[in-house]
Amino acid sequence: MSSKAAKKKPRAPRVSKKLAKQPEKSVKGKAYATLVAELRSLLKGEYDFIANTANFSALVYNSLPDVNWAGFYFLKDEELVLGPFQGKPACVRIPFGSGVCGFAAKQCETVIVPNVHEFPGHIACDVASNSEIVIPLFDGERVLGVFDVDSPTLKRFDDQDAEGLNELVTVLVAHEEGLDQ
Repeated sequence: MSSKAAKKKPRAPRVSKKLAKQPEKSVKGKAYATLVAELRSLLKGEYDFIANTANFSALVYNSLPDVNWAGFYFLKDEELVLGPFQGKPACVRIPFGSGVCGFAAKQCETVIVPNVHEFPGHIACDVASNSEIVIPLFDGERVLGVFDVDSPTLKRFDDQDAEGLNELVTVLVAHEEGLDQ
């Protein structure tokens, strides 16, 4: 992660073009707004990347309903390597471009998969997972990795989840780059 001294603005995550802003926050939107406030509180004064991504994973895993895995993969030498997470043990390394996580990292875009069993090349770390959402993390234009959330329920994730999770990721990256002060 770049040092706090380099005050460059983090690139906003690219979200599917079909996402539309809601004029008024829904129940889910309000829940994500609460999560953003909780995340800011957890991050305040702490700049250890591992500690912050561990707490981020725990916050999402324990706050969102119907989730069976939430965690990070970080890009290292053309593969995604497992970072802090909550849930069952996971695949440790994913080739860049492979599976939902690798695809999202390569496309530099949030990916929602309503049914992972229909996703070509899906990598099944937990057979109970049926849907997934993956949000890339950026340092400027460079992909750092992804935040991945799985659910045992088909079609669990929607555009509101994409917007909420992208906002959470943006808060995390801005904090790590010292831009939230």
